[in-house]
Amino acid sequence: MALLELTDVEARYGQFKALHGISLAVDEGQAVSILGANGAGKTTTMRAISGVVRKSGDVVFAGRAIGRRSPEAIARLGIAHVPEGREIFAELTVWENLLLGASWKRNRREAKRECMRVVEYFPRIAGRRDQQAGTLSGGEQQMLALARALVARPRLLLLDEPSLGLAPKAVRDFYDIVSGMNRELGLTVLVVEQNASVALDVSSHTYVLEVGRVVLDGPSAELRRHERVRASYLGY
Repeated sequence: MALLELTDVEARYGQFKALHGISLAVDEGQAVSILGANGAGKTTTMRAISGVVRKSGDVVFAGRAIGRRSPEAIARLGIAHVPEGREIFAELTVWENLLLGASWKRNRREAKRECMRVVEYFPRIAGRRDQQAGTLSGGEQQMLALARALVARPRLLLLDEPSLGLAPKAVRDFYDIVSGMNRELGLTVLVVEQNASVALDVSSHTYVLEVGRVVLDGPSAELRRHERVRASYLGY
């Protein structure tokens, strides 16, 4: 059953139309990836889901139309968005960043409990609670951004270019955690990636975008063998 459905979604930045009728679906517990070159509309698709860009068409989450809801209301429904560039608060400590992710909890004790629950999945930052977030490595900052999103107990996790600027080992470590949560906890994941090989590895279904349109989609294992995907995104 689809947890998220987009039907004929169009989006604009001023007069520029970035999406030309995007339709896609993500089933409950599924990991889905979106591939495409720069300017293909990947990030705009994520922003359309999160409610931070002007759009038309239908966006349905857990059976509810969310196309007209505010970003805050969408987040409260259970969609967590880790944007490109991480957007952690560099001057705050690791723990303070995590607590911001639990700001939806009115009870401070419950907020702390949620942070403690999540940080157990991230041994690389668990021992750095009092360290300023801006002093972490790129990979550690990305893990902090992910942990902060998970504190809200989302049903759907949106990841926008999480591997950007990271060393290969940091990318592997990051996706090991994401894949583990998808597999063991049933967390639904929609990820945008320029690293096509990684995207295909961590997802069961993939959509390929070009100039704001879905031009190809199917099981990730099949798309890995598709001539168009191999030539354009895998380099062989």
